[in-house]
Amino acid sequence: MHDHAPRDRLATHTVANRPPPPEDRDALVDDIPLQEALAREAPDWVARRLASLGREVGSRRVQTLAEAANHHPPELRLFDRHGRRLDEVIYHPAYHELMHLALDHGWHAVAWQEEGRGGHQAHVAALYQLTQAEPGFCCPVTMTHAALPALRASSEAMTEWSPKLLAWDYDPRPLPAEQKSALTFGMAMTEKQGGSDVRANTTRAQSTGDGWRLTGHKWFCSAPMSDAFLTLAQTGDGLGCFLVPRFAPDGTRNPIELQRLKDKCGNRANASAEIEYRDAWARPLGEPDRGVATILSMVQQTRLDAATAPVAMMRQGLVEAWRFVRHRQAFGRRLAEQPLMRTLIADMSLEVEAGVALTLRTARAFDGAARGDDHERALARLLPALAKYWHNKRAPGFLAEAMECLGGIGYVEETPLARLYREAPVNSIWEGSGNVICLDVLRVLGRHPEALAALRDEWDAVKGESAELDRAQAGLEGLMNEPSETLEPRARWLTQRLAQCLQAALLLRHAPPAVSHGFCRSRLGEHAGGAYGVLPPDAPLDEILARLPN
Repeated sequence: MHDHAPRDRLATHTVANRPPPPEDRDALVDDIPLQEALAREAPDWVARRLASLGREVGSRRVQTLAEAANHHPPELRLFDRHGRRLDEVIYHPAYHELMHLALDHGWHAVAWQEEGRGGHQAHVAALYQLTQAEPGFCCPVTMTHAALPALRASSEAMTEWSPKLLAWDYDPRPLPAEQKSALTFGMAMTEKQGGSDVRANTTRAQSTGDGWRLTGHKWFCSAPMSDAFLTLAQTGDGLGCFLVPRFAPDGTRNPIELQRLKDKCGNRANASAEIEYRDAWARPLGEPDRGVATILSMVQQTRLDAATAPVAMMRQGLVEAWRFVRHRQAFGRRLAEQPLMRTLIADMSLEVEAGVALTLRTARAFDGAARGDDHERALARLLPALAKYWHNKRAPGFLAEAMECLGGIGYVEETPLARLYREAPVNSIWEGSGNVICLDVLRVLGRHPEALAALRDEWDAVKGESAELDRAQAGLEGLMNEPSETLEPRARWLTQRLAQCLQAALLLRHAPPAVSHGFCRSRLGEHAGGAYGVLPPDAPLDEILARLPN
């Protein structure tokens, strides 16, 4: 009989001064900022429905699935054994388990099934938690969720595709849509020569007697095993938006040929492909010259998800770092007791608090817009771009700091921090890189002055509560009067400042004073710095750190 229990003594030394092995935790119960944001931003049913997801995400079972999905990335299978084209991607079973975790519980559908009643808050809060399981599989979840507004441009497509898009199920089988219990959606917009400039796309759409046919390439096609893809193509009248199913109406495979899978820096559990449309059957969505406007209804949704994911990754990195420093000793005492480490962790905690507040506030604006609230509709035009830009600029440096808290072990693959660090840049690139997003902010401010007026209302609600915020807002007001040729070179600074000021206003309204004033002084005041770990010398560290998991 063999004793397989782990030993704490090796041949040459005793393993000491290390945190205990990870255990199951509750990712919702542990997260005070999320609980508080849900309590004020969302109806009561949202937190109740999220309860089981929090337990799943925090479980060792799900965290082990994430490790396996990254360790065994998708594989491309172009042909069967007899040479027939398959154009399929094979995923590890762990990936499919994670997809079931999201889709079997309707987190891709909740925004639309409860639209205007907290559905967007529920979706965003769920995505925030699911990302802490594994960011990669969240891409097809996001795209499936975001496809519905584009489908609304065609009543026929809406009738045919939306019921199975909204189904609480995950069916990965490569079959025609009518033979499946549930469907997922992908996107294929960018091309080699254009990138973000989609009007430079060369893929051609030709109208035929039985629909449209597409010929051309796409440089990035996310989740290539999706049941349908939203794509852009030149129609002769302009750039149109099309729905391209994996199977043509006659049940044959639509000629969407996978050229290769991208070998990416991160996001390894998810497949991204280069594809060719070879006379592929497609259905138009909207007018043939209004493709950009149609696809932007989807992009607005994916941008909010791309703003949520970095906050979730920062939260996961913070929890890992805090757990380690509470157990690790150096120079005679625990790291969590040492002033410099406490200052760093507290400052990182402020960043996550602000990110959660802005993300959930943006989701509430989406639900308010669906109810016809003009103030919320105005915010919904602007806030996704602000949050996407700024959260993604903060995440890479944040996760580098979290790795550094662990030292060398943080840099190896056995901890999730290396994986998170590789993942950190992707959401800044997807759905418009930093410059594109900042130019979009200028566009919204120029075309929709009501968006800036709504932002001013949010600031005015806390006017006089923070000298730092009042000064920052006054500086913004002066800048907003400058001509466009002056604003464009400063668009990054403007976007950053708008986001930080709204974060500050939200924290002043809703967070404890230790958090709100700590944030205002360290981000907008004289102690503001580019690196994490720079707080005013009298910052109440104990009160900030008390909001982290025990």
